Amino acid sequence: MNPKIDAIALTAGRSLLGIYFVLPGLAKFGSWQTHVDLMLRHNIPLAEPLLFIAGLANLILGGLLLANKQVWLAAYGCVAYILVINFCLHDFWNFTGIEGAHETQNFVKNLGILAGCLVLASYSRQAQD
Repeated sequence: MNPKIDAIALTAGRSLLGIYFVLPGLAKFGSWQTHVDLMLRHNIPLAEPLLFIAGLANLILGGLLLANKQVWLAAYGCVAYILVINFCLHDFWNFTGIEGAHETQNFVKNLGILAGCLVLASYSRQAQD
């Protein structure tokens, strides 16, 4: 393999994952009530404080990935975040029709993002050793 291409691919992948978390973090604060309503639709208690925590997590974890700092820790943090979001907000088993299909699609898409975070975390941890 070409080490230069590998380095570019790693940087691009890490940066895209960072953007994937930062942009929704900004959106949470920019469209606060929309996100609170979504959480309430999924019967999430304490929606506002949890939304604040989720927004901060998005910004901090994504920011660390973009800054190439503590990448393995940030990537594992993203894994934990995705698991919580998937089971709380993409609970397709509680919905039918188009809404159920939409939640299923988001759930499965997030599994792909989670897989990328696991690969990045593992690679970054090994590179650090």
